Amino acid sequence: MNTTPDTIDTSIDVDDDFIKLTVTAEDREKYKRLDQFLAEKASGHSRTFLKNLFEKNQIILSEDSTVQAKLELKKMPPVGTIIEILVPPRIEATAEPENIPLEILYEDEHLVFVNKPAGLVTHPAPGNYTGTLVNAILYHCKDIKGVGDQKRPGIVHRLDKGTSGVMVVAKTQACHEGLVLLFSSHNIERMYEALVIKNRCQSYGTIESLIVRDPHNRLKMKTSGTRGKNAITHYNVLEIFDRHLHMEFKLETGRTHQIRVHTADILKMPIICDSTYSSTNEHMMKLGPAYKELIGDYPYPFLHAKILGLVHPITGEKLRFEVPPPKLFQDVLNHSRKMLDNN
Repeated sequence: MNTTPDTIDTSIDVDDDFIKLTVTAEDREKYKRLDQFLAEKASGHSRTFLKNLFEKNQIILSEDSTVQAKLELKKMPPVGTIIEILVPPRIEATAEPENIPLEILYEDEHLVFVNKPAGLVTHPAPGNYTGTLVNAILYHCKDIKGVGDQKRPGIVHRLDKGTSGVMVVAKTQACHEGLVLLFSSHNIERMYEALVIKNRCQSYGTIESLIVRDPHNRLKMKTSGTRGKNAITHYNVLEIFDRHLHMEFKLETGRTHQIRVHTADILKMPIICDSTYSSTNEHMMKLGPAYKELIGDYPYPFLHAKILGLVHPITGEKLRFEVPPPKLFQDVLNHSRKMLDNN
């Protein structure tokens, strides 16, 4: 990596296939776990990708390290520890059919609606070449190859890995083109719900901002006053609890991480367990031990795409599907309601 003296960062040295990190006192103060530290410092690589490298012994203690420490993902090593990450060259993702169970909400010869669980990646990408929704769709729909993007056959929109809820996939090229037009013109109904850390806000409102990729961490997005894509989110507070809120969101646009960015950056109310835009440890401290016991180490934001409605691009039929949030989401809600009733 070529650097000039005023841009050298002694805590990180990166080139195409090798990353070297040195743990500083500031890092020890900021991060409680090694996986958090790695995800932040090795920007551009997902936590899942880095975990896979760790399990394959491609994240190791450097021979240059004067501090000898056993590396564990759930613990931060001592100050001065030097860590080496060996990043394999990226390969083109060629999705293959996999027999992964799908919850089918509706299907005809043109398209299929599914209820995507939290934890299922939408399409293959570095760190997640298998086990994705695309792999499952290829198995379920034998003739879908070649529909749309060959790397993401049938996909016209996506949900983040940790987001559950309704998605639609095209089974034919004509339907794919029609769905792309619907999504690009925002001529669809999309409703989400989330559990967020409590802060003062109006009971309903609209957030509008520009959203751009964070130049310091390519896994994150951020609001911007000068550049980026316009993003509009309508929100409504459904329930108010002691330390968190149950909220509903209607998307007018569909930008990457739109709800997550708007709640964290604009409302200052991050989604519970969204470690990308806030600190899960801080969430648990604020919510209290009962929630910590209930939620445990759940790794995904409490965000759910509950409604997707559109006009079928081929038949003209109005389609609208609503699915309840995952069990843990409902368990947290039920616990909160009981706590509220007891007060």
